[in-house]
This record gives sequence, C-alpha cells and structure tokens, in this order.
Amino acid sequence: MTNLSQGTQRRPLGLGHHRSALILFSGGQDSTTCLGWALERFERVETLGVEYGQRHDVEMTCRRRVLEVVRTLKPEWNERLGEDHVLDLSVLGQVSDCALTREKAIEFEEDKVPNTFVPGRNLLFFTLAAALGYRRGIDVLVGGMCETDYSGYADCRDSTMKSLQVTLGLGLDRPVVIETPLMWKTKGETWAMAHEAGGDAFVDLILEESHTCYAGDHTHRHAWGYGCGECPACRLREHGWNEWLALKAEAE
Repeated sequence: MTNLSQGTQRRPLGLGHHRSALILFSGGQDSTTCLGWALERFERVETLGVEYGQRHDVEMTCRRRVLEVVRTLKPEWNERLGEDHVLDLSVLGQVSDCALTREKAIEFEEDKVPNTFVPGRNLLFFTLAAALGYRRGIDVLVGGMCETDYSGYADCRDSTMKSLQVTLGLGLDRPVVIETPLMWKTKGETWAMAHEAGGDAFVDLILEESHTCYAGDHTHRHAWGYGCGECPACRLREHGWNEWLALKAEAE
C-alpha cells in the first residue's frame, strides 16, 4: 500500500528562529499546495506575486481568489496568512523571447525543453523575494519547484536552488533558507500533499480556482481543473490528477 503522507511530516510551528516564510505564489497548483504546506508549519506566512508580462496573466486574478478562499478554510490559516506583495518585473518579459511572454506556438526546442522556459525567471524571483524578506524579517523562502515531474527548466533543479541559497545568504550577510517541498514529488504526490494540508476543501479550491495552463485558458473545465488540456503544464496536471486518483484507490 502506498503511503500518501510519506515525506510530508509536519514540523513544530516556529521551529528554532524560522517562524515566518515568504511564498513565491503564482496562484497555480504547485504554489497553492506550497502555501497550504507553509500555513501548517509557520507562524506567519506572506505571499509574493510577480507580473512579468506573462501570457497567462489570468493567474494574477486567480491568485487573489485563492488567497481569499484560503482564509476561510481554517481559522488558524486566516490568522497566519499575512500580507500579499505584488512586484512589477515587466523587464523580464522584454528580454525573454519565449512562448510565455510572446504570442507564439508552444513547442519543444532541440534540447527537449519547451519554449515556455523563461531564462533566469526563478533566479530573479528568489533574489527579489530575498530582498523583500530581508526588509520584512523573513528568512525562509518557499517555491514550488520540482525536479520529478517538470519540463526540464534548469532553474527548477535542486542544485540550482541549493546554489542560490548559498549565494543569497552571502550577498545579504545573513542566513537564507530556500524550501522546495515539492522538489522530489510527482504531480500525484503533490495532490496528496494538498489533501493532507487542507483536506477535500483545499483540493477543491485548487481544482476550481488555481491556474496552471500556459495558454491562459481558464474557461474549459476538466476533471483536474481548468486549462487548454494540450500545453505541457495541463498535461502534467492531468497526469498528476489521474495518479492521485490511483493512489487514493490503492490506499483504500
């Protein structure tokens, strides 16, 4: 029998001096799952969204709805969820000639990485998050990067995150912790992790309100949520949903 909770044990609130966290929060499945994960573990959780000229800017609307509903799921989540920050990084869209920032067909490049890859995106996001965290007194940064089920983005790799954690700590002359709770999970295990954090209501929230589709389609409803159903992000989400259903059936 598969253990749906494997690797997701909770740690005490306020462990050591790490009592607050800043989440890179796009409003997608992964970052929403990370938000629930963090709300179970930290006394204060703040969120950071970035506008960078993304085609799927519907995520900026979805993320606001997700934050509104999250507050209603558990009283303690409402108490712990702090300020939401939104930064303008439109310059990234100006220098990134890719399918996420230009009107072009989504396809795979010769190196097998989809042309939705935005070079340097996560490097910039975490640098800005670290600077914001410095001002806000937050030393834990959380991102939904994953190296198990992903599109091959170099800035989602565990080695990149570990290196960046060291660099940011040196540059700020203070410890910086980068948490990536989804790094070694499949998309099915990510659904399981969301269920452990917030139960059926949290899973329903992710289904109805989170946005993953690269094409920005939030009108077509599938069993796994909204999306075009064809882009790499939709296919990963669909595959994960089917895996999650299989995991639940096996556990039962």
